[in-house]
Amino acid sequence: MKDNTQEKVEKEMEEKPSAEEAVSQEAEAQEASATPEAACEGGEEKPAKDEEPKAEKPSEPDWKSLYALTLADFDNYKKRTARDREDTYRYAEADIIKDVLPSVDNLALALANAKDRENDDFVKGVKLVYDTFLAALKEHQAEPFDCVGKDLDTETMEAIATLPSEEFEEGKVSIESKRGWMLKGKVLRAAQVVVSSGKSGGK
Repeated sequence: MKDNTQEKVEKEMEEKPSAEEAVSQEAEAQEASATPEAACEGGEEKPAKDEEPKAEKPSEPDWKSLYALTLADFDNYKKRTARDREDTYRYAEADIIKDVLPSVDNLALALANAKDRENDDFVKGVKLVYDTFLAALKEHQAEPFDCVGKDLDTETMEAIATLPSEEFEEGKVSIESKRGWMLKGKVLRAAQVVVSSGKSGGK
């Protein structure tokens, strides 16, 4: 009986870990518990904070180029505004002059029908008004142009008829029904003309 008890005690002593092994196991457990971040869910390690990608710093804009572009845009704006203002003034002026031209036409027609009464005071007064109109229009760079005897120019003339003419050859303007006007080098009103078809009978 005594021998059996002794054998049992010796077997238990052999199964127990030695003091060194116990210390080693306890140190490993403490090391594992000291770094709980080492493992994440699913058993994967989390990246260290130092390994996180850093956000790139945005590059500085080219202030010199932006300043030059701004100056160029502003200069173009000033030129465009000045051009628009000039066009507005010119077209407004053109509309007013166009409204005046019929009165000038009527005065010219009255003088043409009173050539035999040039010394009449009334005719002289009409001519004075007509000349005043022409001078005022010229100040605004509006002037009439002549068409009789010239080739038909579709940009400045409007043909209203074709008639035989003993004086002008075919294709030439023989009669000016309504005078044409230019304003600052551009056509303000096209002239209405009659174009010669040559001599009557083709001779």
